[in-house]
Amino acid sequence: MKIPYSIALGLPLLGGSAMAADMTLKIDLPRLNVAEYHRPYIAVWLEGADQAVVANLAVLYDVKKKDNGGTKWLKDVRQWWRKTGRDLTMPMDGVSGATRAPGESTLTFATAKATLDKLPAGAYTVVLEVAREKGGRELVRMPMQWPVKKALSVPAKGKEELRSATLQVKP
Repeated sequence: MKIPYSIALGLPLLGGSAMAADMTLKIDLPRLNVAEYHRPYIAVWLEGADQAVVANLAVLYDVKKKDNGGTKWLKDVRQWWRKTGRDLTMPMDGVSGATRAPGESTLTFATAKATLDKLPAGAYTVVLEVAREKGGRELVRMPMQWPVKKALSVPAKGKEELRSATLQVKP
């Protein structure tokens, strides 16, 4: 079943509100010993069992570049760009924000109950893609079942651009 973009893009996913579930993603970005280090661009999205994008959860990029110039490099987050990014206008209220420095960060997705209740029960995947200018890119997938009946923790390991990630969902 496809969910219309109006629902998928209407999810108020960063910030607090009444929730059907608490969803957080803890990421650990390594400090790479390279001559020219740039903070990575990060995209997080939710896919259905058919791998179609259900919702964009976070898009982190250089939001401080003059004239929204950071959006120029979003296409380097290739999988996200091909699936949904090229059809979006940045910044996206409640979804886009500044990229993160090396170390541990937590992204919080406070999802509105009314919107999540419209999702059919089934298998979903939270996808995290990390891409860095003059660096590499990584993509990890964290499967989950919706609705969540009990607390869930799904770990993922990266190889170079991402040390680790852990999806945590609480009903």
